[in-house]
Formats: sequence, structure tokens, C-alpha cells
Amino acid sequence: VQLQASGGGLVQAGGSLRLSCAASGRRFSRYTLGWFRQAPGKEREFVADISWDGGSAYYSESTTGRFTIFRDNAKNTVYLQMNSLKPEDTGVYYCTADRPLRDLRDYTNGMEYWGKGTQVTVSS
Repeated sequence: VQLQASGGGLVQAGGSLRLSCAASGRRFSRYTLGWFRQAPGKEREFVADISWDGGSAYYSESTTGRFTIFRDNAKNTVYLQMNSLKPEDTGVYYCTADRPLRDLRDYTNGMEYWGKGTQVTVSS
């Protein structure tokens, strides 16, 4: 599966952004999908992931209540709605995918497939 994230940009603290990730591959609907991010000088960080059918999602502690991950399998697209953005949310956001063989919590260290990232910058 190939992934391409988009929708990043510059936003003021407290604002919102919606990221999109278009995927190619006929088995898209069978993959667990996720988002990770990496800030300059910091390690890659798990953001959220979602089950193959969209019925379950799991979030990092820092994004719970502010971010929402959802998917549209008919459009081969996964989204990340980000509200109440903070400067510490700044980073390159990556869309990811993996086979649905594990619990959503078990993907926090990474997934098999990665797309090119999109930059999100939150100004204070």
C-alpha cells in the first residue's frame, strides 16, 4: 500500500487543521491505519490509529480529546481532525498502515507502511 498525506500548514494555537491521507491498493479497507509525528530534534511519536472498519480508535495521551481519526474506505482515505492545536503539536505528520494482526495499542512503536509526511506548524 502507498500512502500520501496532505493538509498540513501553519495555524495559530487554538486553531484546527484536518489532515488527509490517500492510499492506493485494493486491500486498503483491510489495513489498520495510523498517524505518527516527529518534531525537530525529537523522536517519532505515535498520534492515533484506527481499526480496519473504523469501529475502534486509539489515541496518545497528548492528543486524546483534541484529535479525531476517521476513515472512508470507499475513498481509500484516512483523516486526522486536529482541534485546539498547541505549539507542541508542531511536526511532520506521517500516515501509516499495517496489517490488522494486533490490538490498536500495540502499534505505538510503528507500522509497516509509511507515507511521505506533511508539515504542521502551530504558532503561539
